[in-house]
Amino acid sequence: MEKKVIILTGASSGIGYQTAEMLAKQGHIVYGAARRVEKMDALKQFGVKTLQMDVTIEESVNKAVDTVIAAEGRIDVLVNNAGYGSFGTIEDVSIAEARKQFDVNIFGVAMLTKKVLPHMRKQHSGTIINISSMGGHLTTYFGAWYHATKYALEAFSDALRMETKGFGINVAIIEPGGIKTPWGFIAADHLEVSSKGGAYEEQAKKTAEGLRKLYSGNMMSSPEVIAKAISRATNARRPKARYLIGFGAKPLVFLHTILPTRWFDFIMMHAS
Repeated sequence: MEKKVIILTGASSGIGYQTAEMLAKQGHIVYGAARRVEKMDALKQFGVKTLQMDVTIEESVNKAVDTVIAAEGRIDVLVNNAGYGSFGTIEDVSIAEARKQFDVNIFGVAMLTKKVLPHMRKQHSGTIINISSMGGHLTTYFGAWYHATKYALEAFSDALRMETKGFGINVAIIEPGGIKTPWGFIAADHLEVSSKGGAYEEQAKKTAEGLRKLYSGNMMSSPEVIAKAISRATNARRPKARYLIGFGAKPLVFLHTILPTRWFDFIMMHAS
């Protein structure tokens, strides 16, 4: 297997942590990036090199990429994994919070990608892997802003793939379904807090309880499932454009495609 230099954001927990460990064990040179480097200390035993990076701050992004180039002279794979989901109604969620989601889930991805692209173009090779979601194809109840960022990431990735093809750069999108990480609990907490005292409080509370129950159960896929998909994209000479994988991903996207819109709305509103 060809040893590759990899930058992986959001490496401090969940999918990012599992992926960093897996890729390092395969012999790749993995730079795990996160805002809190101390949360990645355990990855060092596998050979992962840690970087402090806040994807919403240009100076932080530039410093991290320059560090990798200075040490390795190249970047072969960029995994844009950092992101978060904050649920709440359009009426209740502040525009500041909505902007924050776009800053992390879209503009942070764009800023880091723009910094890495010149190096990949120079070496006429590279793979950019963006971690999207099945939520880039469909919308769940009370998830407007989160899904807006994932729909945007899908379009961004498609455009990037076409633009960079002539420079030998591959772009792949990983689209996880339900994965057993703290994501669901964080989304539920945000939903309850944002709706408290408002017109949507009662239904939002029920939906939050449903999210917690779902993510506490055993139906969700392990983060390792997604880590394996990222590994396949990393090691492939020509990765697939999309990897739709994990609990519920393929059935729900299929239903969204074939069902009348209002039927699918009904399913989403009563899923919890």
